[in-house]
Amino acid sequence: MSQVGETTARALLRRLAVEQAECRVPSLTAAIVREGRLAWFGARGFTGPGAGAAPTADTQYRLGSITKSMVAVVVMRLRDEGRLDLLDPLAKHLPGTSFGEVSLGEVSLGEVSLGGMSLGEMSIAQLLSHTAGLTAEPPTAWWERTPGLPAGDLLALLGPQHVKHRPGRRFHYSNIGYGLLGELVARLRGMPWLRAVQQEVLQPLGLSATTERPRAPHATGYAVHPWAEVVLAEPEHDHAAMGPAGQLWSTTADLARWAAFVAGDTGGVLSPATLAEMREPATVDDGDAWTSGYGLGLQLTRHAGRRLAGHTGSMPGFLATVWADPADQVGVLFLANTTSGLSYSLPTDLLDILDEHEPRLPEQWRPAAADPALLALTGLWHWGPKPYALRLLPDGGLALTPVGGAGRASRFVPQDDGTWLGLDGYYAGETLRVGADHLDLNTFIFTREPYEPQAPVPGGVTDWHA
Repeated sequence: MSQVGETTARALLRRLAVEQAECRVPSLTAAIVREGRLAWFGARGFTGPGAGAAPTADTQYRLGSITKSMVAVVVMRLRDEGRLDLLDPLAKHLPGTSFGEVSLGEVSLGEVSLGGMSLGEMSIAQLLSHTAGLTAEPPTAWWERTPGLPAGDLLALLGPQHVKHRPGRRFHYSNIGYGLLGELVARLRGMPWLRAVQQEVLQPLGLSATTERPRAPHATGYAVHPWAEVVLAEPEHDHAAMGPAGQLWSTTADLARWAAFVAGDTGGVLSPATLAEMREPATVDDGDAWTSGYGLGLQLTRHAGRRLAGHTGSMPGFLATVWADPADQVGVLFLANTTSGLSYSLPTDLLDILDEHEPRLPEQWRPAAADPALLALTGLWHWGPKPYALRLLPDGGLALTPVGGAGRASRFVPQDDGTWLGLDGYYAGETLRVGADHLDLNTFIFTREPYEPQAPVPGGVTDWHA
C-alpha cells in the first residue's frame, strides 16, 4: 500500500488549505510517506512575486536546520569508520577550539562555574545533541541574514564567554555547535563539509534536488506583515562556516526520501543500528513526562502513541519540518516560504488524519521455527520471589518481562560465546548466562521456583515458613 484513498487525500488537502489560508502562508507543500514511498502530496499558494507559480513536489524551499541532521549522518559515518569517538573532546580533532583556559571566577553564569575547564573538552556527542553548553548563535551579526565567515575567522571570534552552561548539564540549542561539527567533517574528510554531505548522504540517497543554493524552480522567501496583507522578500546568502547549521535547499520529493531514511530505509548510508542510535533520546524536555527531546542530530517528539524522529527548520523566509515513525514506516513533512506563522500541529494533524481514515493494519501472525533448547527455556522464572516470564521471539531473541507488567523488562540477543546481550531496558548492554537450573543476569540469579534451594543464590536459602 502506498497511495492514500480519495477520501483521505481530500481530508489531508483540506487541513493543508486551512493552514495556508488562516496562517497567511504564501505557499505551502506537504507530503505523507508510507513504507518508503510518497503516498500523498498537497500544495497551496504562490512561490514568487505577483501571482507567482503554484508549488509542485519539485519546487525548492530552504531546509534550515534539517541540514544539521545530514551533517550529523557524516559525523556518525566517521565514528563507524573509527575516525573518531563520540566521547572525544572537540579539541582532539579541532586543535583551534580550546579557546584558552577558563579560570575560577573569570566566568560565572549563575550557579554554573566553569573554573579550570578547557572549552575544547566538550565532546562530539554533546555537540550533536546540543548539550555542549555552547551559545546558541555565533558572535557575528545576525548570521541568518548576512553572508557568512570562513571557518578560521569564525573560530578566531570564539572564546570562553561563549560557553553558557557546563557541558552535559542541560539541553541548549546551538547553531554555532553545528558550525564546529561542519569544520570537524571538513578536516577529517579533507574536503568542504558540503562536498562530504553530497558524496556520502545526498548522492547515495538520490537527493539530487538538494543543493547549497537555490536553483529553479524555487520559492522566494517572504515575511508576511503581521497587520496587513503584504509580504517582504527575505535575503538569502552563503553562510560559509555556519552553513552546516541551515544552508541547504530541497524539494518535497527529496525530503520524502529523507523521511524514509529517518524511518529506517538507510540505503546503505548508515547501518540500521547507527541510525537507531541517532534516534535514541540523548536529552529530553524537563516535564512530568517527556514529549520532545533530541538525539544525535535528530529532534524527537511523542504524539498519540508515536515516537517520531526528524527535525524542524527555520531561516528568514522559510519554515520546514520532517517527522518519521520507524515503528509504523510512515513520515510526514511540510515546506513553506514564510518566516513565521505556521501552527506547530500541522504535521501531527496530518498523521492524525491518516490514522483516522487509513489506520495501519497489524502484520498477520504466523508461526515461526523454534530451537528446542531455547523453547525449553521459556516460561516462568523468579527473581527472588518475583515472577518473570521468558518468551522466545520470532527472530530467535529472548524477552524477559515481569509477570503483571511492573518491573525490569529487557530483550536479549545471542552472542557467539553462548551468552546473551541485553538490548534495552534496565539490562541494556548487560550479559545473561544460562545455567543448568538458573539464569545469571549480571550476577542476579533467576530460578524456576522462588529462591530455589539447589540454585546458586547468594546469601543462602532456607525453608519457607509461617
